[in-house]
Amino acid sequence: MGFGVLGVFLGLLLEVSTHGPQAVPRTSWRHQDLDLMEFSEPGIFNYSTLLLSEKQDALYVGAREAIFELSKKNVTVRNNKVQWTVADKAMRMCTLKGKSKERECLNYIRVLQVVDDEQLYVCGTHAFQPQCDYLNLADFSLKGQPEDGRGKCSFDPSQSFTTVMVDGELYSGTAYNFLGSEPIISRYSPYQPLLRTEYSTSWLNEPSFVFADVVRERRNRADGEDDKIYYFFTEVSVEYEFFGKLLIPRVARVCKGDLGGQRTLQKKWTSFLKAKLVCSMPELNFVFNVVHDVFILKGTDWRDTVIYGVFTSQWGNVGLSAVCAYNMTVVEDVFSKGKYMQKATVEQSHTKWVRYNGITPSPRPGACINNLMRQQNMSSSLHLPDKTLQFVKDHPLLEDPVLPIGNGPRLIAKDVNYTQIVVERVTALDRNIYDVIFTGTDKGVVHKSVVFEEGVHIVEEIQLLKTSEPIKTLLLSSETRSLYAGSDSSVVQSPTAFCGRYPSCDDCVLARDPYCAWDPHTAACVNIVDAPSQRLRGLIQSLNGDADKCPSVSGRLVRDYQRVTVKPGSSAELPCLVQSNLAQVMWKSNGSVLTEASRFHLIGENGLLIYSVAPEDQGQYECWSVEWAPAAGKNFSRLLAGYVLSLDLPPRPPHQTGHVTTTQESTSTHAAEGNGMTDRVPLTSDHAPPSFTATVIFTPPPQTDSSLTPPSSSTIKFQPKQHLPPSVNAPRPDKDPAAEYLQHNNSTALLFLFLLFFLLFLAALAYNCYMQYLPAPCLRVRAALLGNHKSAHQPEYRACEGGLMEASATDKINMTEQPTQNGSQSTQNLRALRDTGYETEPECGNGRIPSHSFGDDSPSQQKPFDVDCESQSIQFADADENYC
Repeated sequence: MGFGVLGVFLGLLLEVSTHGPQAVPRTSWRHQDLDLMEFSEPGIFNYSTLLLSEKQDALYVGAREAIFELSKKNVTVRNNKVQWTVADKAMRMCTLKGKSKERECLNYIRVLQVVDDEQLYVCGTHAFQPQCDYLNLADFSLKGQPEDGRGKCSFDPSQSFTTVMVDGELYSGTAYNFLGSEPIISRYSPYQPLLRTEYSTSWLNEPSFVFADVVRERRNRADGEDDKIYYFFTEVSVEYEFFGKLLIPRVARVCKGDLGGQRTLQKKWTSFLKAKLVCSMPELNFVFNVVHDVFILKGTDWRDTVIYGVFTSQWGNVGLSAVCAYNMTVVEDVFSKGKYMQKATVEQSHTKWVRYNGITPSPRPGACINNLMRQQNMSSSLHLPDKTLQFVKDHPLLEDPVLPIGNGPRLIAKDVNYTQIVVERVTALDRNIYDVIFTGTDKGVVHKSVVFEEGVHIVEEIQLLKTSEPIKTLLLSSETRSLYAGSDSSVVQSPTAFCGRYPSCDDCVLARDPYCAWDPHTAACVNIVDAPSQRLRGLIQSLNGDADKCPSVSGRLVRDYQRVTVKPGSSAELPCLVQSNLAQVMWKSNGSVLTEASRFHLIGENGLLIYSVAPEDQGQYECWSVEWAPAAGKNFSRLLAGYVLSLDLPPRPPHQTGHVTTTQESTSTHAAEGNGMTDRVPLTSDHAPPSFTATVIFTPPPQTDSSLTPPSSSTIKFQPKQHLPPSVNAPRPDKDPAAEYLQHNNSTALLFLFLLFFLLFLAALAYNCYMQYLPAPCLRVRAALLGNHKSAHQPEYRACEGGLMEASATDKINMTEQPTQNGSQSTQNLRALRDTGYETEPECGNGRIPSHSFGDDSPSQQKPFDVDCESQSIQFADADENYC
């Protein structure tokens, strides 16, 4: 059963990875092409904790054993720095526990929270002994009175955790012990006792915390409910069975005014409830079950709040990341009206969780104190009945899931792992408000997307980090319109829009960026936030990508095309850079569209490459960009580049009178002296015979004074072509000499290889025939060839061969007619049929030269062998008929 489920799941993974949706950023910006601001110091790493203070106009950075105060407008400016190192005793204790002295046993600053305008609350891992302290902003120094950081900060610098400061109280989600096996959601307050979760797998089962924040609800609620703190994490499922640990994304909630129970749940949360976050593709029945980061986009009213989260699959080989959005009203309905789950033990099975169908106690377990409870004399959680508190302790899990907006992801990206997310709301020129999403990846890249009614459009991808490393923290400042990214190596500041990098109105409009608009007066793409209010009406912006709103541009004249001149036979590269990844490049040559099948043309990402330019390749080349705007339902074509390609031909020499002399071994040299009877032909190699070397000697005009020495003659030698033109005076098209030379050499090489292999084949055939490795026809050819060398004995071999044939035929007849003869005769006949000729070669000479003299004509001397033809039949091919 388990293998069947595994097979179905692996098949689903293959289906999703193959047919999953693909979201492509329209524009890609490289790090070296952007003017980004970056901060780092030698010897200090892990700039992973960022805190943005709008009041102090500062960006606080927590790194390894250091805290920095940077300018919010320019992070390259460092205002303050403080070191926080580990003492030798704590270092020795850490190393004795088996941790690395160079890496793990250092102090990683992981908590930076604003207490008030004068101080920050900071915590560090401090060699696996977390400590917290206060940082005075006046002189930027630590107070020097460290507190125990257990439950506030993680022990392990690589362990996930989250914190948020609400009205001077620190809410955190982390591990409470050294091994990280005791997860805890706690609240530390200077004027209230510690409040924490119950240590139970039904409350928290190996969670990985990612985010926590407060949602102010009390001021806008008629029922008088309290503000709430929401936690987001991924934990191991307790309600489902699987062949491994199945992860489930969760959202948990506690009330800000929770004080714990009087008898039950003392110093424990009485309002802790958790529910499942759903982010899936319904059409493929595929679930993204790991949440990496969450951003709560708050509105003026808590009902307008939207929760954005980035998700991936537990099985990373799928290569998909998703962004799901949730309405706060849906989350509130799940926690206030959802069904509870309870443990149910089934025989021969693991413990499962099923829906609780019993009577729910009143007041509702896990609810915050409201006006109705206050009317019942329950003004705080200390007054709640034990029955309600016991129910909360046993039923912290809700059955109803939190479904995303649209019942599916807002954005799905393939081959991308999103790690961080921030969202900002922007008012465009059409007075509509759009959500702009910034998602950081594990490769140091940020995707900027805009949420439209028809879907999410990825405007651009920005390579923020020099190296391919994860973005661990992402912050957004609406005042400076900047994006801050923290990583292990540095802190990078980037603008939220790159409007000035769009060179034309079409690019500015097709980007569909709510920050950007085209200014016809300055002919530039500008940020609408920076533009004066009186000029906003003149700006051009179309967020559906309708580039027809741009002013018409006169066509480019051919005389404005770039001239490109190359030598015949060389390659020509015509660059054409297309900024849009959604556009298709179309090349035209003299009005005809080029394709990949075109001769000697290679259409690449950065231009057109023409191999071995020939005369027919000359002419006009145009690079066009064709981009489809789905929202506008149109295709937009733009001419990006134009070229005029021509050949750089060598100048033709003028026709001069000269002597053409053909030099050959049989020709005398006196023809080269010239006698005034020369032919005038153009200086080309096409007019010379193939086996001749033509020498042109320009003869000076006749000298009248014999005392003057004539100038030396100019001689030009060249190799002629291997064919003669039909006529000497016939016009010849311009051809590339290098191409003709290559063609000539290729033909010669192919002919040479063919002749070489043919000779090798003949040699192999002759050798195998001579060695008698081939069938009988070849043996007869061999016998015929060898017989030419032995003409005097050819009749003897033929007679011997003929005797062999007669004997074989006679034996076959005898065996057929007398089947009852004795065994010796049959054996002799069979042996005669099986003879191969090698055993009988001594009787027919065995290939040796006879010892008799060929000059002797006597009959006795003409018989080189003594063969008794009457007693022994001739059975062999080398027998001599003269002896039979």
